[in-house]
Amino acid sequence: MPLPISAFYAAGLALVGLALMQHVGRHRLRVGVSLGDGGDPGLLAAMRCQANYIEQVPMALILIVLVETNGAAPWWVHTLGAILLVSRIIHPFGLDAEDMSKKARLIGAVGSLAVTVLAAGTLIWGVVAG
Repeated sequence: MPLPISAFYAAGLALVGLALMQHVGRHRLRVGVSLGDGGDPGLLAAMRCQANYIEQVPMALILIVLVETNGAAPWWVHTLGAILLVSRIIHPFGLDAEDMSKKARLIGAVGSLAVTVLAAGTLIWGVVAG
């Protein structure tokens, strides 16, 4: 069964993940630290951006795939995918070693959480109501 909507957002999210990985790698080269953060706050922030992505995106994306697989309206799958993609693009701009209270962090975190909750709720509702 083709899943074109989920595939589109998975590809976009993969590019975001690659950008985060590249950002950590560049920072590691700049500060000469190959393992851990070496006490560098900028490297720690870059690592947390990537780690937070890894903590949030896989579950949300799996849920979106399941929502599409279970026959949700395409507009709903696009809504979930778009919110997740935009949230994950915005989120790293809020993680700053000097100021962790930036709005981008909140927007990215809330968007990612909302997608996970809404997608899980959609699946539960489909089971209960179906």
